[in-house]
Amino acid sequence: MRRIGFIGLGVMGQSMAKRLLNKYGELFIYTRSKNKAEALIEKGAAWCTSPKEVANQSQLIITMVGYPHDVEEVYLGEEGLIRYAQPGTIFIDMTTSKPELAERIYQAAKDSDHTSLDAPVTGGDIGAKEGTLSIMAGGDKAAFDEALPVLQTMGQNIVYQGEAGSGQHTKMCNQIAIATNMIGVCEAIVYGQKAGLNPEQVLKSISGGAAGSWSLSNLAPRILANNFEPGFYIKHFIKDMGIALEEAKRMELALPGLSLARDMYQSLAQKGYSDKGTQALYKYWSE
Repeated sequence: MRRIGFIGLGVMGQSMAKRLLNKYGELFIYTRSKNKAEALIEKGAAWCTSPKEVANQSQLIITMVGYPHDVEEVYLGEEGLIRYAQPGTIFIDMTTSKPELAERIYQAAKDSDHTSLDAPVTGGDIGAKEGTLSIMAGGDKAAFDEALPVLQTMGQNIVYQGEAGSGQHTKMCNQIAIATNMIGVCEAIVYGQKAGLNPEQVLKSISGGAAGSWSLSNLAPRILANNFEPGFYIKHFIKDMGIALEEAKRMELALPGLSLARDMYQSLAQKGYSDKGTQALYKYWSE
């Protein structure tokens, strides 16, 4: 069994790393704010002071960081993983990032006798805690097959999508679908409230029908409970929508629904909601 390293302990990374530690009993971790790692250190995870140290200790390294520039620094920077990793290391970047960057990391890893997968996830904080994430992977099939048992510790719907960058492109499809769906979820709630309906009863009727979706079942109840804490940050969703719109422009593809959703979320970010969950789109109507 390869020794596993994990970099990035945010809302989802915490739970993903915890599942790996519970399964394998050993995990080498790093995140920029050590206080986020304390709970895992208490459970037996080994703290590393840099990505370089993780690279020195591990043969399979998972990253779950915030933005493409973080991914680039962790993998390709002066103190980056590819420069210091042991020969034959498998890298798995589970950050939602740019397909083009995934392709560059793949080539840099290959040139240094490593392999890499771009394997972004969906399922939010709930999926991370319960190990039910959907994982979409791009890269070499052989590396995917070897890493599959590790991925199965964190997710259930795990699909190999093709060559490097394919996982990130698939995640863009996911984010495009979520963006306009969240508008529909919030508009349905606002409409029901304005009509004088009991919103909980409305959800009972529509969640199991043709309108049903993960967001309607999992995020609409949070809206009704006035819970806007993040399962997934608005600031990260805006980043994802920006990547998708950049890729669409490159492909000469118009995505008006996604453009509208991005504009709506940006208006909330300007009002101070960047660190709230995506369900806070409801605030667009309530304020």
